Amino acid sequence: MEIDNGVEEEEEEVFGFSRNYFLAKELGGSGKKSASKLSDIDLVDEQELRAAASDIEPKHEKEVVALVNSYRSLFPKWVFDLRCGFGLLMYGFGSKKALIEDFASTSLTEYSVFVINGYLQSINIKQVAISLAEVLWDQLKTKRATSSGNLPKVEQPFSSRSMDDLLAFLNGSDAQDKDCFICLAIHNIDGPGLRDSETQQYLGQIAACSCIRVVASIDHVNAPLLWDKKMVHTQFNWFWYHVPTFAPYRVEGMFSPLILAHGNTTQSAKTAAIVLQSLTPNAQSVFRVLAEYQLAHPDEEGMPINSLYTICRERFLVSSQVTLNSHLTEFKDHELVKTKRHSDGQDCLHIPLLTEALEKLLVEIRQ
Repeated sequence: MEIDNGVEEEEEEVFGFSRNYFLAKELGGSGKKSASKLSDIDLVDEQELRAAASDIEPKHEKEVVALVNSYRSLFPKWVFDLRCGFGLLMYGFGSKKALIEDFASTSLTEYSVFVINGYLQSINIKQVAISLAEVLWDQLKTKRATSSGNLPKVEQPFSSRSMDDLLAFLNGSDAQDKDCFICLAIHNIDGPGLRDSETQQYLGQIAACSCIRVVASIDHVNAPLLWDKKMVHTQFNWFWYHVPTFAPYRVEGMFSPLILAHGNTTQSAKTAAIVLQSLTPNAQSVFRVLAEYQLAHPDEEGMPINSLYTICRERFLVSSQVTLNSHLTEFKDHELVKTKRHSDGQDCLHIPLLTEALEKLLVEIRQ
């Protein structure tokens, strides 16, 4: 009898729990839905949020410095790997930007180094190939001048060639000398500006060229999915190195919007300043001419390209229209400058920043 009472109590408890569960679901479904929206949240100013993040005290500084310094002992091996035809792929927690730049500036001084900032939002891969071809052509001219040899004339400028022609030149017979060696340093080869399939295919073809060696970093957990077996083992020919630095992604993070944060003019100026600082001094000076013109003529639709060329040539910032176009392509790829059609039909250049942000940007790049 006592056993029967125990069973009945247990069944009643289970039944009561089930009934209460369905009753709660019923009542919840009939209740009023919340009218709150994500847009109603009072977001923190992005500059304030970034400032708070930068105030976080770093930990284990001595150990991190010792770890990064230990990678310096690998520099000679990395150079040997590159000379053997391998590409170097750096992975591990923390920004590898400073490490790769340190390696390039100390151990690759005999070679030309071309840098791609993959963390930028948009990159023109054809312009990369054009720039590499121009660097290689200059190397070949210098070498032939010292050896009293003659180079064939370039039939057409590299900027007007197809991608296939550029790749053929980079992989041509004249480029197979080991002295003609160009290192392509790619910060975040898995970044938003390089992540699409077509760009990765072109990067693989560039890496497979006889005179090109690639040193790259990855940070996304799914980065290896960007490549197939042929790209990994035949084109990039990766030699993987685990080099965690535990360094904050300060530069890389500047180009990614923070969650729960509003942007402002100060942040826009700082972001543009970081992009400009990665360009050559001449490119910065050309941009400064355009910015000063825009501030002095706020009512105009933009600066005519012919006017910009005239001023830059007078100040010895460019030697030809081709050089200016190369700078403008970089500006457009980094979304620093946009082209507008003037009312009289000519193309004008416009910096898409408010006056306040543009003034702050000029201050930033003068420092």
